[in-house]
Amino acid sequence: MPKYLFIAKYTPVGLRGLFKDGGSKRKADLSDAVKELNGTLESIYFSFGENDVYSIASLPDNVSAATVALNINASGAAKVKTTVLLNPEEIDEATKIGMKYRPPGAE
Repeated sequence: MPKYLFIAKYTPVGLRGLFKDGGSKRKADLSDAVKELNGTLESIYFSFGENDVYSIASLPDNVSAATVALNINASGAAKVKTTVLLNPEEIDEATKIGMKYRPPGAE
């Protein structure tokens, strides 16, 4: 199942909710939301700095990942960015596929 990295930054509204509910409740709620889409929350970490939360989820497809991101962003509690994660075997496969590519400025 494809894996996705969700990087979130809380808004003031989301931070108030975090203070109210705590990190464990946020983990449980995100896990439940991902399960609704037939996925699994693999990890969630809170962090210092520019971003507040890093989570990795296995989801059936890009549409499911977009559903997660769209709903989180629409909530107004956080802004989330999504990255598709590829395993080493997928990169092995990609490096074996040839294609013609002309970089900018090449003759």
